[in-house]
Amino acid sequence: MDATTLVAQLADTARRAARTLSTATATERKGALIAIADALDARSAQIIAENEKDMARGRAANLNSSLLDRLLLTPERVASIADGARQVAALADPLGKVLRESVLPNGIELKQMTVPFGVIGMVYEARPNVTVDAAVILLMSGNAALLRGSSSAAQSNQILVTVMRDALAKTSISPDVIQLVPSENRETVKALLHARGKVDLVIPRGSAALIRMVVDESTVPTIETGAGVCHVYIDEFADLSIALPIIINSKVQRPSVCNAAETLLVHESIAGEFLPVAMQALHDAGVILHADAAALALAHSVPASLATDENWSTEYGTLEMNIAIVASVDAASEHIEQYGTKHTEAIVTENRENAARFIALSDCAAVMINTSTRFTDGEQMGFGAEIGISNQKLHARGPMGLEAMTTTTWIVTGNGQIRS
Repeated sequence: MDATTLVAQLADTARRAARTLSTATATERKGALIAIADALDARSAQIIAENEKDMARGRAANLNSSLLDRLLLTPERVASIADGARQVAALADPLGKVLRESVLPNGIELKQMTVPFGVIGMVYEARPNVTVDAAVILLMSGNAALLRGSSSAAQSNQILVTVMRDALAKTSISPDVIQLVPSENRETVKALLHARGKVDLVIPRGSAALIRMVVDESTVPTIETGAGVCHVYIDEFADLSIALPIIINSKVQRPSVCNAAETLLVHESIAGEFLPVAMQALHDAGVILHADAAALALAHSVPASLATDENWSTEYGTLEMNIAIVASVDAASEHIEQYGTKHTEAIVTENRENAARFIALSDCAAVMINTSTRFTDGEQMGFGAEIGISNQKLHARGPMGLEAMTTTTWIVTGNGQIRS
């Protein structure tokens, strides 16, 4: 069967099955998510065994450390994925919310109400956690899921989908609301992106190259999740006792993710005091450093190289970071405007006016004041699992949870009115 026909059949099956979601109560959808979470916990060892097959192939293929980290499932990570499903189940039902209502002079009642999109395709790389995060968010928001992960995570994705479908088989919701699009045939990605009329929305999650390919290639509407070239700016009025832990956490805590910081900007008035200490701490944490000429002069014995334009615009995903000295909040914002990806930007300052100016100048999904960039995350922000972080401005921006996966319909109620 060719890829186009296969994807069309999967989408048709998912859409028919979605009727069991559209007629399900919130309690039934929440119960389905709890069943999935319990099944993930119960079959954790099986999931990890299948993931190890992917890891072994990845190591043999010399995947870089960032991709291997994203691919890896441990007992703790499986438990965290299950907990994410439970957190989503505990959230308020996003469907059936009346956003506005009114009565027209002719007596007709208007209501704008939240409803599902229908069938949503996910295209993503390496990250098996996305298989579950996306599925549970889509199910709770009433949408069927077409999941197209990468071949590097084929075994992991297959077992996770099997576990979820087995769990749904014991509920009132059809297991067919979750469909795994085969990853061994690259043509299935193109078929999914061209399935306009069969698929209502596509969301990419992964590298900048993957996201750009999906946005450029797709004829299905997309929500663009973006790469994360995130910055931390240490202002002249920063409390330096909190600045260093924020930098280290933003870069080191989990460097492979999109909300990890890639560039440190430091105000020139404190650079002489602060940068040697910060660079030494980053070096001690295993971070490879690239710096502008002014920062390089303060490196002393810490190894660092002169940063290039390519460095400033690179999402490393590894223990690697750029450093620049800037003259003001405006200069920091100009650097960010030139090299950032509109994801997350952070300022460390005790000056409210500088913080407000930084916010006003930051065209991005999230601005952090005196805290780590790592908090741009659906779970950390109380949304439960997230389906991705949107850098675009239409419909959804920032971490996307349940509400971002709904659209609206108008309910128009009359008692016999006709238009003249």
